Amino acid sequence: MMKRILATTAVLAVFALPLAAQGHAAAAGKEMTITGQVIDLNCYTTNGASGAGHKACAQACAKAGVPYAILGSDGTVYMVVSSKPGDPQNSKLEQFAEGKVKLTGTHRFAHGVHTMEIKTVSAGS
Repeated sequence: MMKRILATTAVLAVFALPLAAQGHAAAAGKEMTITGQVIDLNCYTTNGASGAGHKACAQACAKAGVPYAILGSDGTVYMVVSSKPGDPQNSKLEQFAEGKVKLTGTHRFAHGVHTMEIKTVSAGS
């Protein structure tokens, strides 16, 4: 009986390994350019705070670990991410806090969330 349990467990483990490895692969995406505003995700989603008058608060929140996001010109909120583990993105957006940007990168839509992996970012108009 014990040999059967061990054999079954070993077979299941062999079949589960490829599935576990897939969890770390970056999903395919589409390169695109968006224009929008860098927002403090917490304040924007909880109380609608954004804009030039909110810049100091957004910067303080970002220093405390709150992620920046991009509010696209079409109203879509894009989380800025990296396919590399432990690669925070706030530093790439800090100088543009609550300002307009033009961002080129890889767009992905997964689990109901729009994300952008930054290739280039510059001040927008």
